[in-house]
Amino acid sequence: MERAAVPPLSSVAICGGTHGNELTGVYIVKEMQKQKTDKVGSVSITSVVTNPRALDAGTRYTEMDLNRCFTDVLLSSPVTESTPYELRRAQELNAQLGPKGSAEAVDLLIDLHNTTANMGLCLIFYSIDWITLHIYKHIQNKMSSVPVRAIQLDIPISDAYSLESVGKHGFAIEVGPQPNGVLRADIFNMVKEAVDLTLAWLQEFNSGRSYEGGTVEAYTFVRSVDYPRDSAGKITAAIHQDLQDNDFKLLRSGDPIFLTFSGETLKYDGEDLYPFFVNECAYYEKKIAFHLAQRKTFSFPSICVKKD
Repeated sequence: MERAAVPPLSSVAICGGTHGNELTGVYIVKEMQKQKTDKVGSVSITSVVTNPRALDAGTRYTEMDLNRCFTDVLLSSPVTESTPYELRRAQELNAQLGPKGSAEAVDLLIDLHNTTANMGLCLIFYSIDWITLHIYKHIQNKMSSVPVRAIQLDIPISDAYSLESVGKHGFAIEVGPQPNGVLRADIFNMVKEAVDLTLAWLQEFNSGRSYEGGTVEAYTFVRSVDYPRDSAGKITAAIHQDLQDNDFKLLRSGDPIFLTFSGETLKYDGEDLYPFFVNECAYYEKKIAFHLAQRKTFSFPSICVKKD
């Protein structure tokens, strides 16, 4: 692959609290605001607590999931008296940090999340973006305290529903396990290190350093699996103990996935895939027990900053 020249990345948004009960990002953002961290070298930083109403309530959201409100259709929908708070807030954030898909959007948007699943540190992104892949490789090489993985959602950017899609480049950092409404020092430090590594990479890139191309492994979403349910729609089983806490461990046909409340083991029947977001607390309402992914290798070119 030929070396690619990319414009400087001079503006970055660091966001936390998109879900009001995921506290790591909230306190990283608040500390940045307290320290008045609005510029690091050549990089201007905007730090945002994105869902203050849900944060005050101690809930994931108040009326609808903010992190499902950033599709082009929803961002352009008219606001009326009945418009949910989170949709109004999404349009405010799009005006502040975007608009999505425009030349005015921030160069890089990082949204900080927690999960109750045992996923380590994951970058989640949409398009196969060279900047994101280089930053992912950099974080993976530098961090040894936790597994660092990436998840790609193969969705057209117009249908991309989460906040990071508003930036020219963007990704979410998802770290767990951490219970909702709880702050853990080890998780906080992992996310802080990943953010600091990203900002350092941006400074070096903008100053003229070239980065060699290479390959990375990432997980691409395939499908979701619901809990077994009765005729009334109530769940009849829990995640099997052999699957619990084993996010990203290859799931093969015949492996146990659920244990019914009557004691029966239910086994997986399908192609070999990798589970993630296993038993995520927030996904019970979405009728998702876990997601399944393929593991793929992505190549990316050497890059350098584009000179005027």
